[in-house]
Amino acid sequence: MRYRSLFLNFVSASIVFGAWEIAGRIPVSFAFPTFIESMSAFWVLIIEGTLFTAYAETLRPLVIGVVISTVLGVGIGLWIGLSRAFDWLVSPIFIVMQTAPLAALIPLLIMIYGIGLTSKVFVVCIMAMPVIVLNTSAAVRNTPASIIEMGNSFLGSRRDVIIKIILPAASPIVFAGLRLGVSAGFIGAILAELKITPTGVGDIISYSRSIADYPTMYAAILSIILLAVVFLNVLERIEITLFKGTRRNYVSD
Repeated sequence: MRYRSLFLNFVSASIVFGAWEIAGRIPVSFAFPTFIESMSAFWVLIIEGTLFTAYAETLRPLVIGVVISTVLGVGIGLWIGLSRAFDWLVSPIFIVMQTAPLAALIPLLIMIYGIGLTSKVFVVCIMAMPVIVLNTSAAVRNTPASIIEMGNSFLGSRRDVIIKIILPAASPIVFAGLRLGVSAGFIGAILAELKITPTGVGDIISYSRSIADYPTMYAAILSIILLAVVFLNVLERIEITLFKGTRRNYVSD
């Protein structure tokens, strides 16, 4: 089954990249390079070190935003799951944040915080935090009542029930929410670079587009997709290892 999965992934990638090459040779548009041209530009970015320098800048707001979103998101989600009053008061905010076009808030963030690192971190947070909060709150609410009653019957304190029963039972879905939150935060980091100020990978994309260097532009976009896929697969493997492949329903599914 393992080799079958790898084979299917290889076939899928071959179909996509083959279609890309054909579309570039037709051509679909003068601004649509072939896959080979884009990969050549991708190799040049790696050899020159431009891509590594760009990602050093891009990953900074992403890491800071994900850390903040994880700490606050898990805490708020836990509180929502434990308190009906707090759930009624706060949950609608994060539901709206998850469904609303948050890119429209970027001009407001620029007006308040400028075009520096702070605005980019806020964009990452408003993209990542709703997913983490909603998954955490759902995980806490869906903790089996029987094991909570068992903890109470053994005279466990409220703190003991939360730390020793609710959090371990909810941890698979909480981790899944973190994985989905990182994915949303990655989108937010790239969106911030394109909408706020062109730095990092966003600078490569914007500059290449401005001088009509489309192979380099597509190479930068492809690098984003590849990094996101690799990163999410690593997190998924960690999740499977920690929770022995436990499958739960996610809020975002």
